[in-house]
Amino acid sequence: MSEKSCHVTIVGGGITGLTAAFYLQKEIEAKRLPIRFQLIEEQDRLGGKIKTWRHEGFVIELGPDSFLERKTSAGELAADLGLADELVRNSTGQAYIWHKDRLMAIPEGAVMGVPTRLMPFVTTDLISWPGKIRAALDLILPASKGNEDISVGEFFRRRLGDEVIDNLIQPLLSGVYSGDLDNLSLLASFPQFAQMEKQHRSLILAMKHSRPQAKTQGKPKGIFLTLANGLQSLVEGIEKSLPSEVLQKNSGVAKLEKQANGKYTLVLKNGQVIETDAVLFTVPHAVTEPLLRPYASVPALPAAKPHMVATIAMAFPESGIELGMEGTGFIVPRNSGATITACTWAHRKWPHMAPKNKALLRSFVGRATEQSFMQMTDEEILEVVLRDLRKIMTIRQPPEFYSVTRLQNAIPYVVGHQAWVKDVRQKLQTNLPGVLVAGASYDGVGVPDCIAQGKKAVSELIASVQPGR
Repeated sequence: MSEKSCHVTIVGGGITGLTAAFYLQKEIEAKRLPIRFQLIEEQDRLGGKIKTWRHEGFVIELGPDSFLERKTSAGELAADLGLADELVRNSTGQAYIWHKDRLMAIPEGAVMGVPTRLMPFVTTDLISWPGKIRAALDLILPASKGNEDISVGEFFRRRLGDEVIDNLIQPLLSGVYSGDLDNLSLLASFPQFAQMEKQHRSLILAMKHSRPQAKTQGKPKGIFLTLANGLQSLVEGIEKSLPSEVLQKNSGVAKLEKQANGKYTLVLKNGQVIETDAVLFTVPHAVTEPLLRPYASVPALPAAKPHMVATIAMAFPESGIELGMEGTGFIVPRNSGATITACTWAHRKWPHMAPKNKALLRSFVGRATEQSFMQMTDEEILEVVLRDLRKIMTIRQPPEFYSVTRLQNAIPYVVGHQAWVKDVRQKLQTNLPGVLVAGASYDGVGVPDCIAQGKKAVSELIASVQPGR
């Protein structure tokens, strides 16, 4: 007797939902599973925050521009899509920090801001002598006791002092997780640091131990990857691989209803009704939580002030700017007085992103403590960015073209995030079996993190509708 056919719905067409759809389709085909599915996306395009603008020979990322190679899920997805040959590694070069209205080199041997080499740290002007002495106390301070979650800021301030945090670590790490390190969860964002302290006691010794002992010849190998035609190639590859009938755009969910027979009904904003056996929500938790509320007291996101961040991409002729030094860009501490938080010289870091004799700058604005730009027009944001850049580099002309991309409600993982995620999933398992959540609100915000979550959710979806599989 043939197995009864089941239906699964994936809500959200960002990279998490798309990955889930891609690997679910592969499982259905490989194991001949009696499962039908569809993916519904509220916008008129797929990809979520991943969006590549290909214009006049430029490859401009309006969202994330790359991913860490060591987080293998993204590279594996590219290979599974037949895109392995399109992977491109970043060019390496000196990175800088804006300090006292000039660019200073990040000390050689500093790993995520933690010093591992003596002389470069001793001789840098980024940290005062009292700050250097305070940082050296890490070598003798005991490891903290207990396993409770604390903020990244509290952790590093205890080990290395305020100055290293404010001038080095904050600008480096806040580029990964937007927000204030003094509110950011250590265990949810950078658990490796807590593990290092437990194993080695000293962060400096731990980082030194983890670095390759032999010096490499020439430039070090880049640790980031992207695709030659942009990260949107992943989105396009998945979309092409799936049957067109399973993808439904312009379809937001208005209501989730739990049926007495264990199935679920999704009422879409366009009036369409979908009956389904399981649902995977990959949209932000702020969108999902109101839909779940009638059946499960799923907690809202922990209290954190949402804020906006923006990426400003600017194209110039190379003769129109003068960077003044070698390197791939700089980051900006919040005590600098500048509005921008970082600037990547993208044509150097990713030479394929700009045509010959052209320059591409990507600047970023949006500190959790500075949101005055939220009410600005794109033109006003551009002027603020150019004003900051002119303090440290020569800009001879306006950009040939530019783009401003805003990300609303960027919310970092606050202290207690992992416990909150566990609570959410326990309540769903108890009250709404077969309803799952995944994506940047939960287990990591990077592209590989979201891909890994989407892939992991596939086995959970199959198990919920085909017990024993």
